[in-house]
Amino acid sequence: MAVKYKRVLIKISGEALAGKNKFGIDPDTTEIVANQIKDINKLGVQVGIVVGGGNFWRGRTSNFMDRATADYMGMLATVMNSMALQDALLSIDCPAVVETAIEMKEIAEPYARRRSISHLEKGKVVIFGAGTGSPFFSTDTAAALRAAEIEAEVILLAKNVDAVYSDDPETNPDAVKYDELKFMDVIDKDLKVMDLTAATLCKDNDIKIHVFAIAEEGNLMKAINGEKIGTLIK
Repeated sequence: MAVKYKRVLIKISGEALAGKNKFGIDPDTTEIVANQIKDINKLGVQVGIVVGGGNFWRGRTSNFMDRATADYMGMLATVMNSMALQDALLSIDCPAVVETAIEMKEIAEPYARRRSISHLEKGKVVIFGAGTGSPFFSTDTAAALRAAEIEAEVILLAKNVDAVYSDDPETNPDAVKYDELKFMDVIDKDLKVMDLTAATLCKDNDIKIHVFAIAEEGNLMKAINGEKIGTLIK
């Protein structure tokens, strides 16, 4: 089967791994995600992944905690998700490795660009944990940064919603669904697809973003094949 992309960066929200529980890691949902990743890996697509941590931690929760501490805690949440996804992939014989921006060598490799590319070229799925390693940057920015570093052709933005909308479709039934957008539309309309830093980084490096729902089986393969699902930003 011919695929549209050779090397991709998949950004998976933490909430997408939580499934309907909205918190923690749902085994069934994580298994669905892992099987979809294995399917495209078997086709020869080189896959990098950045996982969010919103299923465990959503930022500063009290006045006594400063922003940097809250962000570091969020980075640790992404590492937990990365480890869970790695084990889900390994359990179905899909080679995978976790690299972290903060060194924790007992559980993961420290991030190194050339090593990441070497893993990808050998057919391993590379999961990037701990965001950028610095506070004040989101995992969206980490995804854009890693995509640029590994020269990915597209960021597949796997969410728990099926596309980009003008408003939250769960609270506003009149929200408009977008099939295609330009980067300036995202910035000008403040559509909350990614934060401004991430969107600008993608725009400057000519990296497309494809937004779709990860929990629906087969969607990742459709995105890899260039089918019109979700929202394409270019």
